[in-house]
Amino acid sequence: MEILIAILVLGILGLTFGIGLAIASKKLAVQINPKLDQVQHLLPGSNCGACGNPGCFGFAESLISGKSAVEGCRVCNDESREEIAKVLGLALAKQNKKIAALHCNGGLRVKDKYLYNGVNDCIAANLVLGGQKCCVFACLGFGTCVKACLFGAITMSPEALPVVDKVKCRACNKCVLVCPKKLFSLVSVTYPVYVACSSHDLGKDVKNVCPVGCIACKLCEKACKFDAIHVIDNLAVIDYHKCTSCQACVKVCPAKTIRVRA
Repeated sequence: MEILIAILVLGILGLTFGIGLAIASKKLAVQINPKLDQVQHLLPGSNCGACGNPGCFGFAESLISGKSAVEGCRVCNDESREEIAKVLGLALAKQNKKIAALHCNGGLRVKDKYLYNGVNDCIAANLVLGGQKCCVFACLGFGTCVKACLFGAITMSPEALPVVDKVKCRACNKCVLVCPKKLFSLVSVTYPVYVACSSHDLGKDVKNVCPVGCIACKLCEKACKFDAIHVIDNLAVIDYHKCTSCQACVKVCPAKTIRVRA
């Protein structure tokens, strides 16, 4: 008899708790916008964080709440952006594709100040006296950017320099953020001309350690008819608002530092 009573009490308690949980689940249920799932599936799923949100789901939530724009996803293709804009009923701003550009052309041609025998990582090497290169602005050549790229858009050349594949590059900004020397920038494909150097040293000091660095000769300034390039702090800087990609600066650069993206 006592066993039956115990079973009956447990059964009543179980039923009571079950009903309570069922009611609570309905009362406390979080209402999810049906568009959230649609938007999330249209995003690339790379979870790169380049948009400033914690992954693609976080970006989808930010889009739904109006805190972010569709253009905030740097790795989406145009078709996906258009679909997301349709789902959300938004107007899509036209964007020019950007790709990463490396502002260094030294590689193995830059002299070493010591033999580095540590971890094959640019960040680790940079902690040792700013790296093994005599030029403190030079690419260290250990390919940390290659590992950081989620799209396989960067490879290392025989000269120990990162090479960006403009077809695969999604301008996710990972290489820009991970490079300890800050040698990458995102440049619109509309402008193929770029400066493959980041050194602010005097011209004579640059020539002593690197044959392809900017020597601040200002020949590019004189050649440009559009006032689009100036030597600032010993380094040629292109104003892309004025640049017409005429390549006059490329032709006169004695060190071949100003280049045309392949």
